[in-house]
Amino acid sequence: MGFQRFVAVGDSCAEGLDDPYPDHSQYRGWADFVAGRLARHEPGFRYANLAVRGRRLDQITAEQLPTAERLEPDLIALFGGGNDVMSRGWDARTVARRVDAAIRHCTRIAPTVITFTLSDISHRMPLGTRMRPRVTALNDAIREASVSYGAQLVDLWPDQAAHDARYFGPDRLHLSETGHLRVAGHVLNRLGIGHDGDWLRPLPGLPARSSVREDLLWLCKEVLPVGVTRLRNRLIGRSPGDGFLPKRPDLLPVAFSEAQL
Repeated sequence: MGFQRFVAVGDSCAEGLDDPYPDHSQYRGWADFVAGRLARHEPGFRYANLAVRGRRLDQITAEQLPTAERLEPDLIALFGGGNDVMSRGWDARTVARRVDAAIRHCTRIAPTVITFTLSDISHRMPLGTRMRPRVTALNDAIREASVSYGAQLVDLWPDQAAHDARYFGPDRLHLSETGHLRVAGHVLNRLGIGHDGDWLRPLPGLPARSSVREDLLWLCKEVLPVGVTRLRNRLIGRSPGDGFLPKRPDLLPVAFSEAQL
């Protein structure tokens, strides 16, 4: 099935963190990879990416989906929920309602909707097991809403790549280039569209296990600065993602070179 108008919505993972283009002009990510593949055999294909880092599901619904609706896509991909999981005042029922509203709205916008569960962070982060119940509850809500509204689910929870730190960036949360390629492969498989088989092949060799020293460096260089930023934002009434704009707010032809992709 060919698609003419593809819109990605969501948070930092949909935006493409941590996979910068070679010129570091902006982030690339799985949605760009998917768009590049879809454009190969569709001369009129256009792609927009409305995702903004730091956004929760309720913010995605309020800020991004009205724009997506005006673009009239025939394919929309929603990747979100991670910021809900990490927010203060977590409440599973509230987040489940946000999931339901977001996926329901997406299925009213486009005939084909792609949704995602989150992968298990407990394998690559110290104390990650504390967040595991939240991710599980979020994923259950995503699965239920995807079935209810007929969205096509890309279930990342069982993917063994979550155990391999090489699929993730320095913060161990956002995907590396290899991780984004893998997600793109899962999306294209779900759509029944061919792609480079290497995207889903396991990386050679075994991933190195992090040492106590590396975990401490990660805490100091990656976790603590984020914690300080979140505290400052809370004090001044600022939400994560405020001030950032979508990297590709309009439906435009895809002109990604083979070197970039």
